[in-house]
Amino acid sequence: MNDRIGSGGGPSLLFLTDEQLRQGIEAMYFAYRGFTADPDRILDKYRLGRAHHRAIHFIHRSPATTVNNLLSILGVTKQSLNRVLRTLIEEGFVEVRVGTRDKRERNLFLTAKGEALERELSQVQRERMRAAYREAGPDAVRGFRTVLEAMMDPQMRRHFNGMKDRDE
Repeated sequence: MNDRIGSGGGPSLLFLTDEQLRQGIEAMYFAYRGFTADPDRILDKYRLGRAHHRAIHFIHRSPATTVNNLLSILGVTKQSLNRVLRTLIEEGFVEVRVGTRDKRERNLFLTAKGEALERELSQVQRERMRAAYREAGPDAVRGFRTVLEAMMDPQMRRHFNGMKDRDE
């Protein structure tokens, strides 16, 4: 049976079997392991985990973001995020500033140390993505992005599109 899916003589995308879907699910799991392996090694040096990495990533992408916005993006409990932020603040990666418009707001920023860690983490992930994109080619990259966006919940897609719009 042809495991490849696409227009090159493979099965139609409209008629994927449960086995082909299972293979796709497993490919996502193994790809995620590869995608997180390099950052995990870096984070281990600082005794940090993936939750810290996600917070650092999104604080970097949205300087001055609020705790509530970060809660919405990450989809974690306030208690869980508070533990992560407390560690990042105590270790000097993140600083909290009082909001300029609303004094009750707490805006999050990466410190110079946090920016350096973010660069180190994102560099290894960009290298992995760049190599995979080059190997797959532009049509596959477009298809991959389409699939990822289609898998997002509507609220997450709005966050994603908002971040994408800022980059353009």
